[in-house]
Amino acid sequence: MKPVIGISTNYETGPERTGGKLWLNANYAAVLAENGAVPLLIPHQASVTEVMGLIDGLLIPGGPDIDPAEYGQPRHSTVTDLVPTERYELEKRLFEALPYEMPYLGICYGCQFLNVRLGGTLEQHIIDRVTHENDVHGAMQTYTVNPNSHLATLVGIQADGQSWHHQAVAEPGQGLAVVARNADGTIEAIEDPEASFRIGVQWHPERTPNSKTTQELLAAFVKAAAEYRMRKKA
Repeated sequence: MKPVIGISTNYETGPERTGGKLWLNANYAAVLAENGAVPLLIPHQASVTEVMGLIDGLLIPGGPDIDPAEYGQPRHSTVTDLVPTERYELEKRLFEALPYEMPYLGICYGCQFLNVRLGGTLEQHIIDRVTHENDVHGAMQTYTVNPNSHLATLVGIQADGQSWHHQAVAEPGQGLAVVARNADGTIEAIEDPEASFRIGVQWHPERTPNSKTTQELLAAFVKAAAEYRMRKKA
């Protein structure tokens, strides 16, 4: 059977008659399905215990900013769009319940989430440091990957992708290594070198499905989930 990969969903409040809105950009599910996985969307009402029995990997997608109070800093003036509490609390519960051996891929916000949950900090507004806005508006960029990293074994020593963010990892969390950077010094990927697959990328591979980097990264993630599924059944 195909591996099942859970994806956390966004939440918006709404009229009482609807109970609000759950949503996810469809390309996250599309790239997983195209690589042989079964995407499973996870709402904040879900039982994390039950979800963990169903999935073989976890993808935390892009999203708004994490409240800097989560990593002990005052809020920058540009941090105005915070992740909804319902979503963040779901993802915290998922991460706390996540078996260490289960593959994890964090994209953009999901990369930052991984870092914060492991005690790291974020650069709240990278434009305070750099002189361009390429990271904010989806420019295609090339990133330098640490040749000794797990990520390099998957995509090589250069990666390409689209960036849509104004924040990035600052101090890496416990057990995490910085494994890719932009030419301007911005951290573009982190990983746990001791884990079978625990990677966060700051760019958006789901938005460039024809990219070699995207294809190699997503294929490796799905393969890792399939191998985890086999070990779990054994």
